[in-house]
Amino acid sequence: MSDEALPDWLRAALLASVPLNVVGAISFAPPFTAARHMVGLPDAAPFYLWTIAAWILLFGYGYLRLGMSGRADRTFLAVAAGGKASFGALMLAGALAGQLHWLAGVGALSDLVLAAAFAAWLRRADG
Repeated sequence: MSDEALPDWLRAALLASVPLNVVGAISFAPPFTAARHMVGLPDAAPFYLWTIAAWILLFGYGYLRLGMSGRADRTFLAVAAGGKASFGALMLAGALAGQLHWLAGVGALSDLVLAAAFAAWLRRADG
């Protein structure tokens, strides 16, 4: 972490990511097949689902820590922007292609907006 303070809007975006990631982690946890089926996500072996759920939850913890501290961590924000952008784009593409329920595409929009917010701050911070 650096000594650079995060602006209030970015702290709010990070903290808004926390409940989204908790819901995402629960959705991918193997016991919650109904949540995955509701948006058309395929089933997978429990190992893979637990791995995805764990990573989503770990990122949520990172968002919480960064949002609460108010201090910049450029590497984490860059990885977070890429992760949210790729997840959101894949979900939206799947929904547009008819492979996932339209709700998956709508849900992906929040990840894409947050990815854009993280990227905008990184770009602005680069000067």
